[in-house]
Amino acid sequence: MELSERKQKILATIVEQYIRTGEPIGSKSLMEILPMKVSSATIRNEMAELAAMGLLEQPHTSAGRVPSHAGYRYYIDHLMHTRELDDDSRRKIESAIGSGSDPEHVLTRAGEVLADLTGCAAVSTTPAGESTRIRRIEMVPVGSRTAMLVLLTSTGILKSRICRTDTPITVPLLERFYNVTRSQLVGKPLSDVHTTAMQTLAASLGADAFSMLPFLAGIAELARDASQTDIHLDGQSNLLGYRELEDNAYELMEFLRNGEPLSALISSSRGDVQVLIGKENKFRQLANSSVILARYDVGGDESGTLGVIGPTRLDYAKLIPSVRFLTDLVGRLLTRSIDDEE
Repeated sequence: MELSERKQKILATIVEQYIRTGEPIGSKSLMEILPMKVSSATIRNEMAELAAMGLLEQPHTSAGRVPSHAGYRYYIDHLMHTRELDDDSRRKIESAIGSGSDPEHVLTRAGEVLADLTGCAAVSTTPAGESTRIRRIEMVPVGSRTAMLVLLTSTGILKSRICRTDTPITVPLLERFYNVTRSQLVGKPLSDVHTTAMQTLAASLGADAFSMLPFLAGIAELARDASQTDIHLDGQSNLLGYRELEDNAYELMEFLRNGEPLSALISSSRGDVQVLIGKENKFRQLANSSVILARYDVGGDESGTLGVIGPTRLDYAKLIPSVRFLTDLVGRLLTRSIDDEE
C-alpha cells in the first residue's frame, strides 16, 4: 500500500496522538499539531481517504478518527521510529533482574520487570527446543538404596528427582553409572532420552541391567520434564485498567489462565521481535489486543520467549525496544550461567 508523504505524516500523527491520549482526533486538532501547514478541509479529505483504505476508523458518532488495526500495522512497518532505552533505564533493568544463573529465577524476575515497565501482562517461557541436549548427569546417594538424580541441559534447565532401587548403591555401581551416562547419554538431545530408549540401553548392559534400570528410567523422566516448556505470567491485573479491553476482559483473563492456547500462541513466534495486532492473532479472545513476542537465545540456539499482551493502543515505539533489550539480557545471563558450568 503506497501512501503519499502527507498521508504518511497524518497517519503517523493520528497513531501517536491516539496512543498518548486515547481520544479520537479530528481535523481541527490535527491541523494544530501536524508538522506542516495544511487546511482543515484538506486534512478531512486525507483522513477520509485513509479511512477508505482501512487505515482509520470512526468510533461511534465521534467526529474524530482512530487508527484501525491495519493502520497500526502500516505505522509499525513503515512509519515508526523506535525509542531505544537510555543507559539509566538499562542499568535499572539489569539491577532489577540481577545476575542469577537459575533460568526460572531469571525469567520470573524478567516477567515482573517487563509487566512493571510496560503496564501490560508479561509472558515468558523456560528454555526448550529441539536442539536442547543433556549437558550433565549426576547421582548423589542419600541412603543405602536411595539417590538423587540431577540432570542439567544445554540451556541451563536443572531437574532432579529421588530414585529408589532394590540394589545397594556401592562405589562400583556409581562408577558404572557414570561410565554409562557419560558415554551414552551426555550430549544427546532430550528427545532421544525416553523410556523405551532407556530400557533398550539397560538391556545392553548385561549383568548390570537390573541395577541400572531404575536410574535410567529416572533419567528418562527427568529428560521428559526438562523438555516441557513452562509458561510464566505476570501483571495480568494490569489489563483491567484499559477501557478498550472492558468488553472482553473476562474472556481475555480466561485465555491467559488456560495454558494450552497461550502455549500455541507463544510457540508460533519466530525471529527477532514479532508484533501481532488485533485480529492478526488467531485466537478470538485477542481480537482487541496486541501481542509483542521475542525469542531469546542460549548458547546461540533459540530457546524461549518473552513478551507482552495488552490493548492495541500500545506505545510500540517504546515497548518493542524494551522487549528486545530484556530478551537479549535474559539470553546473555543464561548463556553465561552455562559457560560458568563448563
